[in-house]
Amino acid sequence: MDLTSYASVIGKKVEQFIYTVVSGHPKKLYEASLHYIKAGGKRLRPVIVVLSSKIGGGSEEIAIPGAAAVEVLHTFTLVHDDIIDKDELRRGVPTVHKLWGVEMGIIAGDLLFAYAYKCLVKAMDYGVPSDRVAKSLDALTEAAITVAEGQALDMLLPEMPNASVEDYIDMVSKKTAALFAYSAKIGGLLAGADNALISNLFNAMMNAGIAFQIRDDILGLIGDEKVLGKPVYSDLREGKRTILVIYALKNVDENKKKRILSVLGNRDADVNSLREAAQIIKESGAIEYADSLSEFYANKAIEIVENVKAADTEALNMFKELVMFMIRRNY
Repeated sequence: MDLTSYASVIGKKVEQFIYTVVSGHPKKLYEASLHYIKAGGKRLRPVIVVLSSKIGGGSEEIAIPGAAAVEVLHTFTLVHDDIIDKDELRRGVPTVHKLWGVEMGIIAGDLLFAYAYKCLVKAMDYGVPSDRVAKSLDALTEAAITVAEGQALDMLLPEMPNASVEDYIDMVSKKTAALFAYSAKIGGLLAGADNALISNLFNAMMNAGIAFQIRDDILGLIGDEKVLGKPVYSDLREGKRTILVIYALKNVDENKKKRILSVLGNRDADVNSLREAAQIIKESGAIEYADSLSEFYANKAIEIVENVKAADTEALNMFKELVMFMIRRNY
């Protein structure tokens, strides 16, 4: 089976598991909480959990609770991110707070956070020893802490007048890459894999996750809005210090710098001004620089994966394919 087909199969199994576990009253709260799950998504993190489990000698079945846990935790972060960023579109549908209000959006996120743990504990129902589940819960907690730190750094970067590439890498390592890396770790832990293998899978996904986010920044500037499922230029409007913005601000003249800064974080900026700022960023060589940086982290990820000794070679090949998708994607 190819990766796309397998991801679809795992996605459906994970969704069914989530719908079984995440249910209750009041109805409106649960509708808001499951809104993004029902809207679809790439389901990369659940697939990473399952493939890592199989690479480590475990089965698909024992990994599904962990796969569901990381998807639910990821969804919680999206609900709260969209409130912070005041985004109105996610996965091609209106955001949770847009439909149900900010207050219900906050509670929906809180509910999902709790359910992430409930999903993972269910691994014991599949015969996973309690010590492995405990270690997996610890990894899920580390992931949640790290993502929160990354989200805070994302908010603080615009306040740093001389934000560097290193500051950016630190932020995306925590905000984006960490959950990919911990997904691999949780899959390995549920399988009872050895520490060296888990460490390799973790590090491969950390590097692939950094490349993934750099790619995301590039697509946010040059991507197709319909394909992305979110507004193009939204990063500029929200004042995000993406790798492109950081590079351009250090490499353009004062006049062009002022034009970029005039739209950065300006929610009233018109499309023409945003387009002009985007053009200045493109002409600064930022995209070429970001591409080369993405390639650097991508190569590190590929190098680590090439040295992994897997219990399931088919799963390892799909894991490699997944890394390639993450670093070369167009949506």
